[in-house]
Amino acid sequence: MKNEQQFLDLIDSYFVREHDFLQLGRGDDCAVLAAGNQYCVSSDLFLEDYHFRRKYFSAADIGYKALAVNISDIAGMGAKPVAFTMDLMAPADLDDAFWDEFFKSMGNLARQNDIVLAGGDISRADKLGVSISIFGVSGSTGFIHRTNCNHGDILFLVGDTGLARTGRLALEEHGLAARDTYPAAVAAHLRPKPKVLIGTLLNAAGVSSLMDLSDGLARDIPRLLGPDFGADIQLSADQLNSNVIAYARDTGLDPLEIAILGGEDYALLGTVSPFEAGKAESVPGFTRIGHVTQTPGLTVNGHPFTAQGFDHFSK
Repeated sequence: MKNEQQFLDLIDSYFVREHDFLQLGRGDDCAVLAAGNQYCVSSDLFLEDYHFRRKYFSAADIGYKALAVNISDIAGMGAKPVAFTMDLMAPADLDDAFWDEFFKSMGNLARQNDIVLAGGDISRADKLGVSISIFGVSGSTGFIHRTNCNHGDILFLVGDTGLARTGRLALEEHGLAARDTYPAAVAAHLRPKPKVLIGTLLNAAGVSSLMDLSDGLARDIPRLLGPDFGADIQLSADQLNSNVIAYARDTGLDPLEIAILGGEDYALLGTVSPFEAGKAESVPGFTRIGHVTQTPGLTVNGHPFTAQGFDHFSK
């Protein structure tokens, strides 16, 4: 890409300019959103060598995941994504073919979820980075918050835990050859599937709290429950993806520890009252993993779990 206009022209070839959520879209100083009464907004950074490595992320993987992790935040509110803005930090060493794959992959995911690119900015930078802000509209009962649980509520999960962590560890150790041995884990790390439909179904089912599981159970459960509650987790190896079991066997690690520490699974984690659980249990993939306790802290299969999950600022 020799100039900014080439970037903009390529973007226009993969992203629509008109959408019901937009009164004024790309091309002006600001976008004008037709949001109705309420909408939610979230943002994420996706930075080279912090969130991804080009040695095993393709251009298509980077474009896809940069948007997917933002969509997952909207799903974690039981909401529907409608629009996003993107700020792009573009190194000079990436060729036109890279950007074509990047925007094509991101554009396909946007169309699959009926999301419009409302605007953004582009700048040269030493490394590749993507900053996305995403907007969503509420589900049938409004937005589902964190820290809205009660003692005795059922703690549930929809999706895998520890699978993306397995993929990341395997990719760091073996590079793309890891796809041959741990294909599901590698796919979970490179191409997570945000659960928007599941989030709206859980919303309609009346769950009490919900969030997307991005930093692992050990770190995200306390965020979900707040400071006044804890959780008693019952989790067996039989509930884990076979790739997690295989990787733990091959490396001598504990598969349950991999699952609890997790990170970047983008599953949905939530609570529901045992008196209201019937509808939620009919949602595809709903899995009970424990219950909310009055004592802060986390126990796993009867034993205290004190290891910390993923933290962007830890070593």
